[in-house]
Amino acid sequence: MSTFEQLIDPLDPGWERALAPAEAQFAAVAEELKGRRRSERILPEPANVLRAFRQPFDQVKVLVIGQDPYPTPGHPIGMSFAVAADVRPLPRSLINIFQELHSDLGIPPSSHGDLTAWAQQGVLMLNRVLTVAAGAPASHRGIGWEAVTETAVRALAERGTPLVSILWGAQARQLQPVLNSGPHTEVITSPHPSPLSASRGFFGSRPFSRTNAALQRLGVTPVEWRLPAAGV
Repeated sequence: MSTFEQLIDPLDPGWERALAPAEAQFAAVAEELKGRRRSERILPEPANVLRAFRQPFDQVKVLVIGQDPYPTPGHPIGMSFAVAADVRPLPRSLINIFQELHSDLGIPPSSHGDLTAWAQQGVLMLNRVLTVAAGAPASHRGIGWEAVTETAVRALAERGTPLVSILWGAQARQLQPVLNSGPHTEVITSPHPSPLSASRGFFGSRPFSRTNAALQRLGVTPVEWRLPAAGV
């Protein structure tokens, strides 16, 4: 039985195959996290760490790559930038994303941060690093997640089916060469939407309209970026 098959919440079968080359790295990260849990509160909750990989591999048409999970307890849910529908106030990065969405497509900012409606359309929201210690941003960089997520991104790029990638921030942009190597792919980059960098090129980057234009060039249905009201 593989490491992935032992998970309580199994991965999508397509992702199990795609991540097989990184199984040893994943096992090493899991062992590292086991030790860290003795002294750290690790986010997100264990059931959500690999949530992105329960989304169907074959249906991903847009890849959004962030950096690390939110370090605030109750915020990270296993999809980069998303939070549960009842979380208030919204994280500042997400507020900035909604502000750019409004500027780009005229869509009023959502009152909630549940981005499930995007995921249901084939938008995969993946952080470069999948865990963090509560209150300590970037604390799990370098423990091995980067090899796992690079394997995931490479598998998507090499499928040979259309993929548009949005890379937000320096950590995400490290994967641009991997994505550029795949056929039927387009890449959109900008600074991270965090308050520290949003004004240095994220605002005005128009990632949502550019993504939909790229999808149309690739012969794929654009994304409806407008989120439904909470609870709908």
